[in-house]
Amino acid sequence: MPSADQTLTVITQFLARADKGDAEVTPATGLYGDGLELDSLEAAELSAMLEDEFGTDPFSSGDELPQTVGDILAFYEVAAPA
Repeated sequence: MPSADQTLTVITQFLARADKGDAEVTPATGLYGDGLELDSLEAAELSAMLEDEFGTDPFSSGDELPQTVGDILAFYEVAAPA
């Protein structure tokens, strides 16, 4: 599974493509509302990029949708083999 740095790289690449490249990205950064202000299409695009890169993504895992960058990072930490 990807490291936190690899995951943040994909998120940063997505933000640049979505013209949100100047947004500050920390684990506490929200994905919606006052955070990155993603709409449903942008969330789907981020989901697709993560799936393409890592073979799985937190948006389609069946659990609750991630609300923060930290939720995405935690998904991959939990999904990583021990």
